[in-house]
Amino acid sequence: MTPKQQRILGVDPGLHTTGYGMIEISSNKVRLLEAGVVRSHAAELSQRIHDIYNGIVEVINAFHPEVLALEELYSLYKRPRTAILMGHARGAICLAAAQANISVIPYEATKIKKILTGNGRASKDQMQRAIQLEFRLEKYPEPPDVADALAIALCHYYHGKINMNNSGLIFK
Repeated sequence: MTPKQQRILGVDPGLHTTGYGMIEISSNKVRLLEAGVVRSHAAELSQRIHDIYNGIVEVINAFHPEVLALEELYSLYKRPRTAILMGHARGAICLAAAQANISVIPYEATKIKKILTGNGRASKDQMQRAIQLEFRLEKYPEPPDVADALAIALCHYYHGKINMNNSGLIFK
């Protein structure tokens, strides 16, 4: 990697399926390095957390990102237990990043969607389409967790450009 390159790992946390997307920025060009999921089919919560941690460590060790962009925890009023459980997944991801001395930058789901689609309430389908277009993919990234992870990584990149320029959204 040259000094002008930066690798960003985007992660969409989940207890069964955690999406990840690794992008590289070089000369203001975005390149998709790898995207996929870390899956856990374990019945016990502790084993699922362990599986997530190991999967993220593996991705970090393979690509050595400078930063990890992570979806912020949110809770629906009707399902607070979901947010509590998701906190476990985020904790495993944050631990993996901390042990590799990588900064973790959280982003709200609505901000990610707004930056990528212009709509803070974009559907899964809209997010998959935005990622398909951004990376010129032949088809939608599957499962949607992969598109979400790539969107989080891109959000971090675009957010940095917005803050540097203070002139609004910048798209290629």
